Amino acid sequence: MNISDILTQEHVVIDLGAASKGQLLHRFAESASRSLGIDEGEIFRALSNREKLGSTGIGEGIAIPHAPLRGIAAPFFLFVRLKKPIDFESIDDIPVDIVCFLLTPTEGTATHLNVLAAIARKLRSPETLRSIRAASAPEEVYLALLNEDTEGEKR
Repeated sequence: MNISDILTQEHVVIDLGAASKGQLLHRFAESASRSLGIDEGEIFRALSNREKLGSTGIGEGIAIPHAPLRGIAAPFFLFVRLKKPIDFESIDDIPVDIVCFLLTPTEGTATHLNVLAAIARKLRSPETLRSIRAASAPEEVYLALLNEDTEGEKR
């Protein structure tokens, strides 16, 4: 599975402002609710419950808040680059500026794990992270992510 299988250009946001992890999760829940037609509170609870198990801040300024969600048929992915890094209780204590929000169908455990693996592979590339952080438009971030997919397929 590649990022291009689950991410659309419309779901890439840059320079989003958020004062806290909680505020950011609420903003995502609002956005996902509008797109999916699922109750915002249900989305927020799913993400908050996952965060209670341990922070999804994976280090190097990256977080991947994720949760299975009833009522959706396919993964929903939103890629966000924050205007200013925020504390996300990450494993390395580095504030987060890149956030990959992921919701997957509850009956798709394998899909959930495959999507998480694809995101993690994508973001372990220093070149990709540099491109994402230097981008001045969402389209540039999207193309950087797709370019890496293409490179990976050639190997």
